Amino acid sequence: MRFLGIIPSRYASTRFPGKPLVDMDGKTMIQRVYEQVLSTTDKLYVATDDERIAKAVRNFGGNVILTSERHNSGTDRCYEAYCIAGEDFDVVVNIQGDEPFIHPEQIELLKSCFSEPGTQIATLVKPFDKEGDFEQTIFNPNIPKAVLNNRNEALYFSRSIVPYIRGKEYTEWLSSHTFYKHIGLYAYRADILKEITALPQSSLEIAESLEQLRWLQHGYKIKVGITNRETIGIDTPDDMEKALAVLRSEIH
Repeated sequence: MRFLGIIPSRYASTRFPGKPLVDMDGKTMIQRVYEQVLSTTDKLYVATDDERIAKAVRNFGGNVILTSERHNSGTDRCYEAYCIAGEDFDVVVNIQGDEPFIHPEQIELLKSCFSEPGTQIATLVKPFDKEGDFEQTIFNPNIPKAVLNNRNEALYFSRSIVPYIRGKEYTEWLSSHTFYKHIGLYAYRADILKEITALPQSSLEIAESLEQLRWLQHGYKIKVGITNRETIGIDTPDDMEKALAVLRSEIH
């Protein structure tokens, strides 16, 4: 089975314009992401609509594909990049361009979901820390939650708390049930990627602003791998400062 890795990367960002090119101790963020996952797929590309990002990728020796400016999601950009690449791959892996600390074993876990022939789409979740701050975790609408069935397939994703724990105080919820944080890594069989990018937006997707609900609502199945590794997404300049602190602690 051949895997194509795609890192969608945009220059425009409401909260942090130009973040793919921000310097992280001598390397841009997009270079750190690229190098972190380079060994995990048969071929790897950055997919971008911005020549500045494309130039930066070429300068460090990476593969880049220029895509349309009109895409509404990383999934759509991945499909165009897959088509432009023009090679046969069984699975396309969509790797977040703003998570420079993603661990290669998480990509391997995602890929392993396709050892089951029926897997159409795969993603990852991480159990919330049972000793964590519930107000900053399961109550945080910026952290999507996932509910799984007994076959580790997604039943639903939500920005709200799911499930509701009846008969217990909120402060007891984390210790009485395993809640899952969704990690926004996806992989898709190539034929399924073509199908889901042709789907119209669904009512659940519009309500929650979560594109994966479009696929579930249209009847596609999403296999879920469970990781215990935390990821660090960078959405704001403050996030970057925290990420740099982590990077420097790992180096020293």
